Amino acid sequence: MAGKLRLGVNIDHVATVRNARGSAWPDPLRAALLAEAAGADGITAHLREDRRHIRDADMEALRAGIEIPLNFECAATDEMAAIVLRLKPHAVCLVPERREERTTEGGLDVAGDENRLAHYIAPLRDAGCRVSMFIGHDARQIEASARIGAAVVELHTGHYSDLHAEGRLDEAEAELAALRKGAALAHSLGLEVHAGHGLTFENVAPVAAIPEVMELNIGHFLIGEAIYLGLGPAIEEMRRRMDAARA
Repeated sequence: MAGKLRLGVNIDHVATVRNARGSAWPDPLRAALLAEAAGADGITAHLREDRRHIRDADMEALRAGIEIPLNFECAATDEMAAIVLRLKPHAVCLVPERREERTTEGGLDVAGDENRLAHYIAPLRDAGCRVSMFIGHDARQIEASARIGAAVVELHTGHYSDLHAEGRLDEAEAELAALRKGAALAHSLGLEVHAGHGLTFENVAPVAAIPEVMELNIGHFLIGEAIYLGLGPAIEEMRRRMDAARA
């Protein structure tokens, strides 16, 4: 089960920097190609309803321009479904979205919206997209994700990452134990398990070591480290730490 751990690189915040200046640079596609050359297994991009970073043209360019899989993050809206069905990316990760949040603050409430989400993902699956639910480690959400026919769950590691950064290591360990339990449950239900949010060089190893986790999606930290190291070396170092933890 604990085979090679895949790394998906989220390039949203390349677009954040570009949009802050209102220019064409830096180009998210160029960043994605650099990530691909550095050994990323996939590219993740979140097309938000307010288009605060990634824009429609970016998704089109990524879909046409990269050879590795594109993971299209979005809210479960009719507008996003239409875009996904037109572009047909490799994967679609459904996330909760609030306009006032700085970043995705928690997991999707699949259990509370089960009927709608089951109908929502059916045409995406029929179009050949692997559908993922971005959720917390709560058993209800994992079980609901399996019932509606999702292929993947991505476990939200943001709380663990925050606790680790604040030095609250006992609480971080308890959160990590809950993530391990959730990953085991999801795997037992036939779901592929991914994880992401807030992961850094310092905190990635324990998550990478969870045997059921098959992919980590990491963005903000890698784009930040690229200022100091360059994007390629930052990705290579993250890969080294992931592989060491897996071994």
